[in-house]
This record gives sequence, C-alpha cells and structure tokens, in this order.
Amino acid sequence: MERAMNSEPAKDTSESTGREYPQRPITSVAACVFKGDRVLLIKRARQPSQGLWSVPGGAIELGETIRDAVKRELREECGIEIEVDRVINAVDLILPDEKGRIWFHYVVTYLLARYITGEACPGSDALEVRWATCQELDTLNMTPAVRKNMKYSFEVAREMGFFEHLNQSEL
Repeated sequence: MERAMNSEPAKDTSESTGREYPQRPITSVAACVFKGDRVLLIKRARQPSQGLWSVPGGAIELGETIRDAVKRELREECGIEIEVDRVINAVDLILPDEKGRIWFHYVVTYLLARYITGEACPGSDALEVRWATCQELDTLNMTPAVRKNMKYSFEVAREMGFFEHLNQSEL
C-alpha cells in the first residue's frame, strides 16, 4: 500500500508529551526554605494545585543535580538565593483526571534550605509568596500532603539547629 506524498498518519493528540498526561514520571524538587522561624510558601499559578499554597520548586532539567535544580528554581520562581542543607523526603504525586487517566505524575524530592539573599517575589509559576510560621500552616489552603511535608520540615529544621539563634519569644 502506498502513501500519498506529504501525507502523514494522524497523530494521537489525546496524550501529551509535556507535564500533563506525561509518558513517564517527572522528577522534581521542592524547597523548604527557612528564614528565621518562617518557611517560604508560594501560591501556585498553574496546575496541579493551582491557587493553593505550596513550596517553591519544579522539574529537574537534564544533566542537573537536585541541589542545582532547587537553587535554579528558587532564583526563577521567587528571586532568592538559598543554601541547600539536605534531602528530607521524597514523595510521589500522582493525580488522575476524571476518566482515571494519569493527569500529572511527579516524583518530588523535598530539600531543606536556608535563605541567603534576595527579595522574595512571585515569578511566572507563583501568584503570591509569603513567609509562614509552623502555626500558620494550619490556616492556609494547601493540600494535606504539602502541609504534612512542611510540618515535617519544621521538625527537621529544629533538629538541625536552624532556630537556635532565635529568642524563644520569636518561636
């Protein structure tokens, strides 16, 4: 059977090769950045979790280490420089659509970091940024998984001595 010149088979456009409906999980990073007794949060501008508070981060680029990726993401997304301390968790984020197809699939590595310099401001992936205390986490609209990881980041930061220089009244 011959195919006419310049005729190509129809492409299946029901599946994306991007972040929505991915062909494989997307490896990503999330930064739990502390400045004093507060952690940096962003209000997400895009799906997944659009309009909810979360931690800044994003996809790891080819050839990039997780430490380099999280530093780049914080510069791009929030305009700040950070010092990465350590990996504190890795989680799966798998979100199906209403038909049960995989809409998003991320493997997220959470890293503990300290604020170094810069004015935190929202980049293209964020609607707002804010610094929040551990107590404020319960009052903010975020997914249960993000809240759990953020509270855990406060525990690890406390164990690592992040808050030792603060007065008890500041905590």
